[in-house]
Amino acid sequence: MNYERLEPEKKDILLIDDMADNLRVLSSLLTREGYNVRKALNWQMALTACQTVLPDLILLDIMMPEVDGYEVCQRLKAWDVTAHIPVIFISALDDVFDKIKAFKVGGVDYITKPFELQEVLIRVQNQLALRAAQLEIIKLNVELEQRVKQRTWELEKALQKLQGEINSRQQLQSKLLDLALHDSLTGLPNRVLFIRRIENALNRAKQQSNYQFAILYLDCDRFKVVNDSLGHLVGDELLLAIAHRLQSTLTPMDTIARLGGDEFGILLENPTDINMVIEVAERLLQQLSLPFKLTRYEVFMNASIGIAWGNKDYDRPEYLLRDADTAMYRAKALGRARYHVFDPIMYQEAIQLLEIENDLRRAVARQEFIVYYQPIVSLLTGKIAGFEALVRWQHPIRGLILPAEFIPVAEETGLITSINTWVLQSACQQLRLWQHHPAIPDSLTISVNLSARLFSQPNLMAQIDEILYETQVNPENLELEITETVIMENSHAVKTILQQLKERRIKLVMDDFGTGYSSLSYLHSFPLNALKIDKSFVKRMQENQEDMGLVPAMINIADSMGMRAIAEGVETTEQLAQLRSLNCEFAQGFLFSKPIEQQSVLNLLTTAPQW
Repeated sequence: MNYERLEPEKKDILLIDDMADNLRVLSSLLTREGYNVRKALNWQMALTACQTVLPDLILLDIMMPEVDGYEVCQRLKAWDVTAHIPVIFISALDDVFDKIKAFKVGGVDYITKPFELQEVLIRVQNQLALRAAQLEIIKLNVELEQRVKQRTWELEKALQKLQGEINSRQQLQSKLLDLALHDSLTGLPNRVLFIRRIENALNRAKQQSNYQFAILYLDCDRFKVVNDSLGHLVGDELLLAIAHRLQSTLTPMDTIARLGGDEFGILLENPTDINMVIEVAERLLQQLSLPFKLTRYEVFMNASIGIAWGNKDYDRPEYLLRDADTAMYRAKALGRARYHVFDPIMYQEAIQLLEIENDLRRAVARQEFIVYYQPIVSLLTGKIAGFEALVRWQHPIRGLILPAEFIPVAEETGLITSINTWVLQSACQQLRLWQHHPAIPDSLTISVNLSARLFSQPNLMAQIDEILYETQVNPENLELEITETVIMENSHAVKTILQQLKERRIKLVMDDFGTGYSSLSYLHSFPLNALKIDKSFVKRMQENQEDMGLVPAMINIADSMGMRAIAEGVETTEQLAQLRSLNCEFAQGFLFSKPIEQQSVLNLLTTAPQW
């Protein structure tokens, strides 16, 4: 055997995993951190690697072909040369991972997939530090024994020194263990220790029928804004202040942990019922809403909290934490600065959301989308003036899926850019075909929604120019609908794009006007041609016929700025009459027609009544 290393100053880590992706991810991470990394796909390669150069640490996957991780670990521990090398097991969250068996065969720790990179580094560093401490202890013991033999007359003094060394070792081991299980910034338990505490609570609940517990998952709503604007030092100071305030609000019996970033976990033991847990959550929200007076700044903060009630039927503590995390994200989705209690239905919804995302990626590749068209009627002439292009997803199994179900997922994943571009291309092609028909007026317009995400694409204008060139539609017949989100960006880039669209004579329409946070002052800064009044205001107009809500004001705003007003969601003749009395120029809704497929448009244009 040859144990000489090419770079002896580097710690040597052996990765044993039959999955090349896992090897690549871990190898890249650890090499970047200055470790010497070698890889083995199976037991035989691992044995050869150990015989070539003895590693300082072994990362070992549980699920291995022929010889599984448990057996590999047992063999390594049975061989004198590798018996004392620390072994960290790797396991996926959904693997059947027997931790007791893993520790019995000699494992010292475990890492779950998908990898949390900081957690991997901390665990590796801790085990290498422990290993180094053990080697140092062995070395010290050898030296002590030699001194005792050589200087028996100093036995008492040597014994005292030995006791001091033992105490130092114990302190070092305690310190290393403390570092491995606590957050370095706040001193709170970290995710590893928190999961252990949940596991203890879960085991206790299974043994004692009257024992109850709950998990709270807390995430700060505005921490990233503070961190990005004021810097990481202020961010760290704020995290310390948040940790202190959480501790002062809870009892010493409760466990509070920093799970990473601005996320905290709380274990409440023996609450009387869920209402008591909700009271704790409300108290935490109230305390966190008070200003934080830092060294140089006063900062305001809110948080979203997810609650999972402890249940002995849970198989693993990670599942409890996952459900509390799911509830926390639901709280964020409902408007932030609130709590939400986990319901098992939410887990099914999360799974369904993941399935939709996977199906949506395939749908983009296969172009499983179709465009429906809803007429926009001129209230001055009573005739159809144009159509809005509305995308639908023709799912191969579930059938036709409406945008409300998949567009938010597309926005979040970035797939909206491909879908949006395809819809624009299809709508322009269809408009060109219609314009060749003698019954179609030249002034017929097509409206297409543009996602705010498209405005961050550097080639947006090039794509629009290419579509216009390929379809040869008149740009004056194309209307692009944008939301207030785009306007609120108010960036130079957005203004430039909107100005370029205006130069091409493309109309710009603000969609869902009044539902966002835009200031009216922004309207003067952008070349908008029309405002779309959201259907919620049209509906409220009929419910409150005395003042008709905000609709008259919106129509007046559009008129004063030289824009057209388009009312959405018109469903009754009463609403139509009210809009006409207010001099609203255009309207669309089920009263005129539901969105229809392109082959029905010509029939509607030729047979539609004059409203």
